[in-house]
Amino acid sequence: MMTSKTVLLTGISGFIAKRIALDLLNRGYSVVGSLRSLHRADEVKSALKDKLTDPTNIEKQLRFVKIDLNSDDGWNDAMSGIDSLIHTASPFPIAQPKNEDELVRPAVQGTLRALRSAQRAGVTRVVLTSSIVAIMNKEKPEGAPLTEEDWTDLSYPTVNAYDKSKTLAEKAAWDFVEKHPEMKLTTINPGLVAGTPMDEHYGSSLSVIERFWVGKDPFVPNIGLPLVDISDVSEMHITALEKPQAVNQRYIAADRFVMFPELARILAKAYPNRKIPTKIAPKFLLRLIALFDSEVKSALPRLNIEMTTSSAKASRDLGIQFTSAKESILASAAFIAEAKN
Repeated sequence: MMTSKTVLLTGISGFIAKRIALDLLNRGYSVVGSLRSLHRADEVKSALKDKLTDPTNIEKQLRFVKIDLNSDDGWNDAMSGIDSLIHTASPFPIAQPKNEDELVRPAVQGTLRALRSAQRAGVTRVVLTSSIVAIMNKEKPEGAPLTEEDWTDLSYPTVNAYDKSKTLAEKAAWDFVEKHPEMKLTTINPGLVAGTPMDEHYGSSLSVIERFWVGKDPFVPNIGLPLVDISDVSEMHITALEKPQAVNQRYIAADRFVMFPELARILAKAYPNRKIPTKIAPKFLLRLIALFDSEVKSALPRLNIEMTTSSAKASRDLGIQFTSAKESILASAAFIAEAKN
């Protein structure tokens, strides 16, 4: 049963947000999409139009507003006539910045700005896109799965600037809700998001799969991440918006933990004519490459760490049956293959 009709979707040009926009529109919602620059509005419309069940209503159902995480300008107008907020906007780099405040400040302040603006406008229902990195950087007993009860320890050796930004932003959101109990918050915590993008503007999310598919490196680092399909991430955001039991809950969005050597083997088997690396990189070699490659450097602390995640809560509360990691990886690769040809 639909409980909210008009949704403010921040960062609508993002990889995840574009898919959420499509699914909202196809379910009859009206969407107000925020952009830092309105020149990307046509890109978003183009990505959505051909995939809509009824593209004739796009002009009525979809409009755009210009707002920025770092500025108060435009937020009050953006909230006008809104029933609920899905806040996806947050910086997501491939490589870590030299100054962590470049990520942390806009993530935290942007989240608080969105929540304050919603509260002022009387918009109490909020779904926030957090991340698995706000959960997974901590000591766990061997074999114990990560659950929504877990929080990243910011002093843990694997924590980078992005992890810190997502953890502090989510904590700031929960602190805000504790002080303003009329606010009804749900956070979605995705792992590495794979699957079929809405268009070729997929940013950092598919970069890991693309990096292996193009054969950029001769070896594969023995690191891993929980993996989830973009369709499931979108479904979780919208279902959380609609279900009362999702209020004041966080949800891990992941099928399972995937080590990159397995990911590379899946790709190599599907594309035997491509030079996709499958040999595990020696640690000394990665340390050497890290001197020149900031992406590799940011991955070093995660070497040889394999974890498990529990998606039981999302399945129970939201009815999500997760797409298999293998299917998501192959869908990403198929899209990349077509885009590169």
